[in-house]
Amino acid sequence: MATKAVLADLTQAYLAQTGVTVQIESVGGVDAAKRVQAGESFDMVLLASDAIERLIASAHVQPGSRSDWVRSPVAVAVPAGAAKPDLSHEAAVKAAVLASPTLSYSTGPSGVYLEKLFERWGIANEVKARIVVPPPGTPVGAWVASGKAALGFQQLSELIALPGIEVLGTLPADVAFITTFSSGIPAVIAGDVTRVAAVQSFLKFLASADVEDVKRKQGMNWL
Repeated sequence: MATKAVLADLTQAYLAQTGVTVQIESVGGVDAAKRVQAGESFDMVLLASDAIERLIASAHVQPGSRSDWVRSPVAVAVPAGAAKPDLSHEAAVKAAVLASPTLSYSTGPSGVYLEKLFERWGIANEVKARIVVPPPGTPVGAWVASGKAALGFQQLSELIALPGIEVLGTLPADVAFITTFSSGIPAVIAGDVTRVAAVQSFLKFLASADVEDVKRKQGMNWL
């Protein structure tokens, strides 16, 4: 879901440039991987790099087809109008987490990272009861906006355009987390040379420098 908005822009740009329509179905990463593993036929798979590597290892994505195309930082948000905690360094982020009555993060890579970060800080048990995790496909920002969470962590691209919240910025450098999103070509289309060539053309476009501004507009590649 972190790449939904940027892919919508990029497919439109590709259509304008080539006349070729690309249809993207955006779902939670866990669900997407399960559908590929179940044998559904797709032209391409676009997921976090570690998920693509697992699909390659399980022979559901063609070896050698992985291409990294965008990077997405984790950001922090509070309800619109709420007090803004200091997030300028690691100790400040830890203090903000400990002071927040409710916290939210996703089930994706950013959520896994935060769980490990809380464990490293030694506060995992202390904050466990305050964590509210939305179901896959539901933005953390929506829960922040509704008041279900006082402090939300998710990919910047998933927070940047949501109403009812204020994005405080990305995590500071000493605890920053960047997710690399990659593409892969499913094994089920390996024998269709024409289809694979069409997919490769689009994936080359996704990774090209020509679309960097489109990615930054949607909160991607902020390094």
